[in-house]
Parts: sequence; structure tokens; C-alpha cells
Amino acid sequence: MREIIKLACTGCEVPGKSAYFQTKNKKLKSDKLVTKKFCKFCRKHVDHKESKA
Repeated sequence: MREIIKLACTGCEVPGKSAYFQTKNKKLKSDKLVTKKFCKFCRKHVDHKESKA
């Protein structure tokens, strides 16, 4: 079953300021998801880690 997760920017001073939402299969991927996305507050591509929704 796929569930919706929230991805928060790791480069911003305020945690969770820039956020993306994505789906993830929790049965196959048990570890936290990390993807490189664009942050409009940092104005660059940085890692976004899975956080609590």
C-alpha cells in the first residue's frame, strides 16, 4: 500500500519551510526517503528528507 509522505528541505534555517509531497510503498522501502529537489527559499537544489506529515 502506498502512503503519502512529506519531504522537508535540509538546507533551510527554518525546518520544514520548503516541503514536497510524494508517495512511497512502506512495505518495500522501510528507510527514510531522501531526494534532491529545488528549494525556492535556498534558490538551489538540495536534499529533501522524509519528515512527519
